[in-house]
Amino acid sequence: MRSSARDHSEWYFLQHPLNMKKNYKIIETFSGLESVVKEFEKEKKIAVDLEADSMFHFREKVCLIQMASRQQTVVIDPLKIGNLELLKPLFADKKIIKIFHGADYDVRSLYRDFGIKIKNLFDTQLVSMYLGVKETSLEAVLQERFNVVLNKKYQRKDWSKRPLPKAMIDYAASDAAYLIPLSEILEKELIAKDRLHWIKEECELLSRVRPSLDNNEPLFLNFKGAGRLNSRNLAVLETLLELRKKIAEKKDRPLFKIMQNDTLLKLVSEKPKTKKQLMKTNAVSAKQVKMYGDSLIREIEKALEIPGSELPVYPRKKTPAVNPQVPGRIKILKKWRDQRALILQIDPALLFNKASLYNIAMENPSDMKSMKKIMDLKKWQQKDFGRDIVRVLKNQKR
Repeated sequence: MRSSARDHSEWYFLQHPLNMKKNYKIIETFSGLESVVKEFEKEKKIAVDLEADSMFHFREKVCLIQMASRQQTVVIDPLKIGNLELLKPLFADKKIIKIFHGADYDVRSLYRDFGIKIKNLFDTQLVSMYLGVKETSLEAVLQERFNVVLNKKYQRKDWSKRPLPKAMIDYAASDAAYLIPLSEILEKELIAKDRLHWIKEECELLSRVRPSLDNNEPLFLNFKGAGRLNSRNLAVLETLLELRKKIAEKKDRPLFKIMQNDTLLKLVSEKPKTKKQLMKTNAVSAKQVKMYGDSLIREIEKALEIPGSELPVYPRKKTPAVNPQVPGRIKILKKWRDQRALILQIDPALLFNKASLYNIAMENPSDMKSMKKIMDLKKWQQKDFGRDIVRVLKNQKR
């Protein structure tokens, strides 16, 4: 049975976050940030959370950084401070554990906006997943562990607005305050299950994720469903994606608030040539037709006039020749993995995903030395499951 907060010395903390929420500091100046960094440099653990404005602007940005120690919570306003260079050494300090919940987005955002790299990351959502927790949102985890109900009223608000209402800042300050005691409860459970080394490696990999680069590649490469389109439709899609991006940038709005992806696919399919035809598609509203109708029709016509020899082609990876025994090995490995996952009570894909099973089946390791040659296989997977994998594959040959 999973431990509850009452089973730990952190039980005192159940009332403590409320005090920290009321007494948090708002940091809006460089000198204030300097003072805070000096205090947090003395800590062994720091909890971190972010608020951004991705729902409201074309180029999203970090609007608040919340940090908590056992003693205090601070809400840092990067929009007012501007220069956050002082945070770089703090986040890069290997001696201090940085605790996040669902860190992927935060790691990418901190690097994108401020060049901040994170060392010694501990992601409580990732840990919860590797402990077999089904619902791993922060709200669900805190309710289960501490019987705390978070108010997510402001989750989808525009955090770039200034001044921010006090209620929104109160909300932002609350989440990070729970992460240190939560991390300690989870760490004890990881140790009990002998999975701490799994998380250390997973979090190290997570700390290295980076935002995707704008490298002038066709926009359709990042559009779900583009690979199923023929070249002519792909050309229409690309012109519409470029138009949407241009409008979104000019209006400083997120892409989806200009036109949804489903709308674009409908237009690609029907290729209206007049405003009347555009209305009949039912893909866009009357307001959108009024605002964008002429531009949409013009871009579709432009794509239809592209010579066949100049049409875009969706890049396809050449499938390498596969040993006919590989599918059978994958089937056996998957059965073994699913059985182990059931015993360990975690999602099978966390043990080995499809790509890992394929790589193992392709290499067909006969000993632990050959296990190390397998592409993208993690150390904990080799150490804890390598011998089992070798045995399963050897038994298959008999």
